[in-house]
Amino acid sequence: MIRLWKLPSGSMKEANCLNFMIEGVVVKKIIKHSDDRSFFAELVKSGENTFHKIMQTSYSETKPGVVKAFHLHDYWEIWCVIKGKAKVVLLDMRLDSPTKNQTEVIYTGEDDMSAIAIPPGVGHGYEVLGASNMGIIYHSEEAYDPENVTIKNIPPDSPEINLDWKSLK
Repeated sequence: MIRLWKLPSGSMKEANCLNFMIEGVVVKKIIKHSDDRSFFAELVKSGENTFHKIMQTSYSETKPGVVKAFHLHDYWEIWCVIKGKAKVVLLDMRLDSPTKNQTEVIYTGEDDMSAIAIPPGVGHGYEVLGASNMGIIYHSEEAYDPENVTIKNIPPDSPEINLDWKSLK
């Protein structure tokens, strides 16, 4: 089953954390506090259900139309697209999960920012939408280690995934 999400716009009075179909995935709608000079936004903080231990924070930019997927590992990540727009795809690949093989698609970007908490064992990737680069901040529960054999990269067109990216509108 594939479920598509576009997070609702909201005020500070509305609940801004959503539990998704895939067990453990939590998405927090980021609220911008703006004036005519700038804006401020809290991405994640201790005590929220999107927060997990952070051992590394990284930033990446990707060109329009590029698909980067799928990445799979045994630790939490928290993603936030802060520049441009992306279609984020999550696939529950945990053998013992009640939501095994379920897929979530989340549309997010600089005008509709969200913090996405991705559990261990949930495959994740994205496609850059629009005509400009996409920038993403991600917090990891573990520091990247190229020798970690539990980290797996799966091509976006892999039969293991069996997903047609272009059909996800």
